[in-house]
Amino acid sequence: MLDMTPPGIAERSALTINPAKTCQPIGALYAALGIHECLPHSHGSQGCCAYHRSHLTRHYKEPVMAATSSFTEGTAVFGGGANLRQAIKNIFQIYKPRVVAVHTTCLSETIGDDLSTLIAKAKDDGLIPEGSFVIHTNTPSYVGSHVTGFSNMTRSMVNYFAEPAKQKKGQINVIPGFVEPSDMRHIKMLLNEMGVKAVVFPDTSDVLDAPQTGSHRFYPKGGVTVEALKSTGSSKKTIAMGSFASEAAAQALMVKADVPYDLIDLPIGIAATDRFMQSLMDITGKEPSERILDDRGRLVDMMTDNQQYFYGKKVAVFGDPDHVISMTEFLVSMDMIPIHILTGTPGKRFEQRIREILKDVAPDARVKAAGDLFELHQWIKAEPVDLLMGNTYGKHIARAEDVPFVRFGFPILDRVGHSYFPVVGYRGAMHLMEKILGVLLDRKDRDAAEENFELIM
Repeated sequence: MLDMTPPGIAERSALTINPAKTCQPIGALYAALGIHECLPHSHGSQGCCAYHRSHLTRHYKEPVMAATSSFTEGTAVFGGGANLRQAIKNIFQIYKPRVVAVHTTCLSETIGDDLSTLIAKAKDDGLIPEGSFVIHTNTPSYVGSHVTGFSNMTRSMVNYFAEPAKQKKGQINVIPGFVEPSDMRHIKMLLNEMGVKAVVFPDTSDVLDAPQTGSHRFYPKGGVTVEALKSTGSSKKTIAMGSFASEAAAQALMVKADVPYDLIDLPIGIAATDRFMQSLMDITGKEPSERILDDRGRLVDMMTDNQQYFYGKKVAVFGDPDHVISMTEFLVSMDMIPIHILTGTPGKRFEQRIREILKDVAPDARVKAAGDLFELHQWIKAEPVDLLMGNTYGKHIARAEDVPFVRFGFPILDRVGHSYFPVVGYRGAMHLMEKILGVLLDRKDRDAAEENFELIM
């Protein structure tokens, strides 16, 4: 369906074709699901909420609950304050959440609804039960991306809940970024292996990958608790994974509660995971367990054994900025050559970090933030690649250019299992390597002449 994409590249400043991102409320909704007993609430029209829920449901293959202010034509003219008050009253009476996390939409932002004042008035009027909370963040979709929305909601968790403390505890905070539930679970496993007490927030493990037990729980057992979020202000340090999704919350915590932070890349691949381990060692003085060291050794062995299949392969990568940065570094560590790297999320740090990683490998690589998939397709036409990595929307380019394709990042709408298998940590790197190697060898089999078609490769 993209066979007519022209190879010539022209500068565009006022047109996006096939965006490499989606809108802020989706990220805010996903982050809110990482609070225990939280019902996300979309302050806008029913259509916006339906789209955001369905997008997340298609990715995670789980029902995603959320409420809406259900705007009408009249609301668009006179404001959504009355709708939000009625919604807060109904939500606490019917669904009884501990937290309602409100995010705005384009319409409510354009109207200019003052959510801070509306929520404070609702509390004063007794619409919010004692011990329950309504938090909010602003997520206009005409700026940023779903990663921005995730970042904004995570920062709001700090602004609403974190309590400053003069006496710091031995625990640390870990902000894992916009990653899968399985990634958050694996990060907690690594912390547990090292004997590190930590608050991981948000935490969607056991929320969007909850086991089937035969009975429905409206609020699954997972998610960070309100009490844990309050305690983040008494932690001795924060590790923020990914500048785009996590740094804003870490900065807010430093300003509000004087908790310093380490900013690291998402621990995808061996080098980024090493830096995560080193950060934990520096903060806590603890050493990685034998099991973690064995996992690292197995990853190194796997990289060594299969280096001949990766060497010199040209790769195009697109997706969320924090994911793409770490994946690019991982590809370089496997002797592959990323030559087209793109994200739909704006931000200068993306291009700077990618250039740092590629300076000795592919200094002329095409790198762009706030780009679109139309341009990425044109890059591939101009300089073909051996492998394409990105979310489901890349399948059209892969089909048009007959390129092996590995699904990676968000959203993945046409495959299952991605939310159950981590890509972070040493084990996650092994999983990613197996996926990459699989498509490369499938292509080698498909293209082999009859006399070169081997059973053992």
